[in-house]
Amino acid sequence: MQINNGITTNCAWQSLLYRCLLVTTMALAVVSPASASPLIESYMTQLREQGRLNVEGQALAAVRALPAFYAARDYQPVWTSAERVNEMLRVIDGARSDGLDPDDYHAVTLRELATQGDLSEEQGTHRELLLTDALMRLVYHLEFGKVNPDKLFGNWQFTKQIDGLDPTALIEAIVTAPDLAEAVAAHRPQHGIYEHLRTGLAEYRQLAEAGGWQPVPAGPALKPGMQDARVVALRERLRVTGELDADFPLSDLFDEELEAAVKRFQQRHRLNDDAVVGKGTLDALNVSAEQRVDQLRVNLERARWILHDIKGEMIVADIAGFEVFELEDGNITWRTRAQVGKSYRKTPVFKSKISHMEINPTWTVPPTILRKDILPKTKKDPGYLAARNIRVLDQQGRTVDPASVDWSRYPKERFPYILRQDPGPKNALGRIKFMFPNPHLVYIHDTPSRSLFDKDQRTFSSGCIRIQKPLELAERLLADPQRWDQAAIQKVLDSEKTTRVNLPKPVPVALMYWTAVTGPDGTVFFKTDPYDRDAAVLAALNSDPVFTPPAERGGKR
Repeated sequence: MQINNGITTNCAWQSLLYRCLLVTTMALAVVSPASASPLIESYMTQLREQGRLNVEGQALAAVRALPAFYAARDYQPVWTSAERVNEMLRVIDGARSDGLDPDDYHAVTLRELATQGDLSEEQGTHRELLLTDALMRLVYHLEFGKVNPDKLFGNWQFTKQIDGLDPTALIEAIVTAPDLAEAVAAHRPQHGIYEHLRTGLAEYRQLAEAGGWQPVPAGPALKPGMQDARVVALRERLRVTGELDADFPLSDLFDEELEAAVKRFQQRHRLNDDAVVGKGTLDALNVSAEQRVDQLRVNLERARWILHDIKGEMIVADIAGFEVFELEDGNITWRTRAQVGKSYRKTPVFKSKISHMEINPTWTVPPTILRKDILPKTKKDPGYLAARNIRVLDQQGRTVDPASVDWSRYPKERFPYILRQDPGPKNALGRIKFMFPNPHLVYIHDTPSRSLFDKDQRTFSSGCIRIQKPLELAERLLADPQRWDQAAIQKVLDSEKTTRVNLPKPVPVALMYWTAVTGPDGTVFFKTDPYDRDAAVLAALNSDPVFTPPAERGGKR
């Protein structure tokens, strides 16, 4: 619902609602002509003909949906009792608990009308239309998100299907439901992660409104056993968020209780839990309560983009969390550390299905890595390729002597060869690779760079996801312990022959970007934002609503 200077554009959601309403008009027109409102009909005629309408200084967003909806009701008003109006006002205010802004749903204007006592027929009609418009917009935001992710991140592929949805029945069911709040809440993602994030948002808002916390002063790393004036500030900080019990004294000694508290904080912020308050831990400690509120709001919006479609078994690559885990009906059943793309070769967000795996894979150098990495290094070091078991092949797959290639001609000219790395311990893909079709040529795979899994921030790849426990993932995906246990997989590895193994059935895989998640008990875990994506989502979340039709949000809906 794009509103610029009072002008509202049409949208596919409204069009679909309009078509469905026309089909079912007779079925829903249960009131007599005497109960119709001529003023509502007049306004709806104007909105339909002019494509815009401002009431009480507010632009109506549902340009096609509102006229169709009221036509189906024979222009009977919905909000005919003070109790029902107040219920809808509470629903609008409640949008704040989802990280949304009540002002996006005419909250200020509706509250002003509520304070005016008896309203004229015109004012009452204005309130009627604003309430219904607010309801339609809020339900849409809960179902699809306020922000269009495809505008922020290209090739967005998480698509919420609306095929078969009857918007007419949907809106009618909500406005006639005995409990309006419950009917609207049903359009949130029905997922524990979403509810835990809402709870976390409420908790951190309460902390922020109470004054938050004071930063821990900068200085040398604080370690267990040290005595330092800054330890007092560290204790005060951890008391606020509950990692340290409020009964412990504000001593300047970094004792065992404080060590345990720091480890708890580090675990909640996905840092190495070594109890050392170095730069990374200090930075996390000094993120303000208000910033954590915004972080939770951003991730609630991401949840609305994605969680409606997360069901059953799925492998999830959590890019910002540097991990891959197995999800079964919302529960994490297995996890491993991961390395993801560098800041200038970001791992994309998309979904696909793992169809097979390659044991002892070869690696064909992709165009970008060839141009930016391999060619410059080969020019400098003639032995670079041989040292890494990379062969030069012509277009017919025949081996070419690297010494016969004039490397100085490339990349100015089109490179006529293929560079392929043979299987082995130096292979960039490691010993096993998990395949799923995608236009980015991004996969999950093993890696010879094992030491990098010990780092906090694991942005080391060229876009693919490297995992620490590839054999465990292979065993879980094959789901055949008699035929494919780790010993059987190891036997194929030892053969050093490239072997394709098909999965019994394709398994969905989702590459996601979350900077706040929750544990099974509802504990909120905060992470860093390695690709600096939160700011763009937050800016769009805080801006005026811009409606993007579902069909234009990165795929079929």
